[in-house]
Amino acid sequence: MLHPAKKRVALKKRAAVLLSIATATVAAAVTSPAGATPTAAPAASARAAAAAPAAAALRWTGCATTRYPTLQCASLKVPLDHDRPAGRQISLALTRVPHTAATSQGPLLVNPGGPGGSGRALAGFIASALPDDVAAQYDVIGFDPRGVGKSEPALDCGPGHFTPVRPDSVPLDAQTEQANLERVKSFAESCQAKHADVLPYIGTVSAARDLEVLRVALGAAKVSYFGYSYGTYLGAVYAKLHPDRVHRLVLDSVVDPGGVWYEDNLAQDQAFDARHKAFLAWVAQYDEKYKLGTDPARVEERWYAMRSALRATPAGGKVGPAELEDTYMPGGYYNGYWPILAEAFSAYEVAGDPKPLVAAYERFGAVEPSAGNSYSVYTAVQCRDSAWPKDWNQWRADMWRTHAKAPFMTWNNAWYNAPCAFWETEPLAAPDVTNADLPPALLLQATDDAATPFEGALSMKGKLKGSALVVEEGGGNHGVALSGNKCLDEKVAAYLRTGQASDATCPAQPAPKPAASTRAVPPSAGGTALHGLLGFRG
Repeated sequence: MLHPAKKRVALKKRAAVLLSIATATVAAAVTSPAGATPTAAPAASARAAAAAPAAAALRWTGCATTRYPTLQCASLKVPLDHDRPAGRQISLALTRVPHTAATSQGPLLVNPGGPGGSGRALAGFIASALPDDVAAQYDVIGFDPRGVGKSEPALDCGPGHFTPVRPDSVPLDAQTEQANLERVKSFAESCQAKHADVLPYIGTVSAARDLEVLRVALGAAKVSYFGYSYGTYLGAVYAKLHPDRVHRLVLDSVVDPGGVWYEDNLAQDQAFDARHKAFLAWVAQYDEKYKLGTDPARVEERWYAMRSALRATPAGGKVGPAELEDTYMPGGYYNGYWPILAEAFSAYEVAGDPKPLVAAYERFGAVEPSAGNSYSVYTAVQCRDSAWPKDWNQWRADMWRTHAKAPFMTWNNAWYNAPCAFWETEPLAAPDVTNADLPPALLLQATDDAATPFEGALSMKGKLKGSALVVEEGGGNHGVALSGNKCLDEKVAAYLRTGQASDATCPAQPAPKPAASTRAVPPSAGGTALHGLLGFRG
């Protein structure tokens, strides 16, 4: 997920905010007793239910895996255009791990972010990661949002869009800039040519309205929701549309709803640069192993020297500067990847061996065929959700200004989102998610998260009345709940049991240690399974 340019909160101000959070004593009200079935909706909701979209009961069939033996699958028909419910129908692919307790708290919808992320695999993960007594109380429901994965139709605008070697992302000359512009224009034109009939209906509001159809199909008076990254915004939009239909709401690594989406991306550029510097400082701590120097500034110089060398001679004929950025960006999402990335850096820069770098690219940076779908939906949602500058001169000025402070990924991120400068589908106005009618929500956020900077969680907390914010102090990973931090995981479990939550601070997990092999993330790093499901960019 990529966000608007807002100033980072000063360190002193942040410390004051965290202190106030840590000392908060007022707990959120209990929305229903532990283990109780969610109560029926009030009269206003009953009236809304009468006008709610009709949905046939779901037919669940077994689709068990070795890891998730009770997993079930289904398909749900929803209107392409919710304002014309009797018109063309599309389908959403669903998964479910059924509740096993005698008394259920209803469905728990889960989403991994993106936009464009497939959520079918997340149901099994969350059901198994929660304490048994909590998971037993919920039907954990995964879903591929409209346009994604196994849902139909699935978007795929431009196969081969990320085929290496791409032009250098930093346009140091007019020729490089033009090559990048032609590439992103071609993607936008291809998407319009292939999917003009559905693009007006691929967006967060349409996806949120799908969730209401799903609630009706599930026969539930209320639903709970657990979203990561972009999934926090989707959940907030659904809650805005149907606050009386929400039982529990967990938002992890929170989107700044005031920056959707151009400005949020600029803020993200600066946060990712800071996180990349944290990685380089970590490398400097282990000079005995990586031999890249003990001074973080010197290590950074060597990383950019590697980038320059790859401009002239891409590693393995496939890793140029843009691909290098793609390879190291996942380290900004999850520090468990740092040992592998450091090994590749050292092998190339110290030993002159490009093979580990190519292997790291193939693991973290190379785009699989299925990613063409996720990127297509990502772009379609972002471009539709809100207005983007159409004057390329504004992009150029904003990117160079940001690049001067944050060179790691500013231009890479710009080209990732630049199809929106040439998108033909008219943008919508982003909804105001301010909500005083919602039961207490639980927000979780690491202070140094790069993908969704900390200020976004503060913004969302201010908009959701009665919400609680649990801060992972000193943490930099994106997606922090159910990834091995016992303090955070206990607070999520307690909230899902009772609906009670209060502001709190949890310490971050320790940084990883250098791995003995580049072939595996050390088990001590934690969170590997979750971050494999969340993916990158979202």
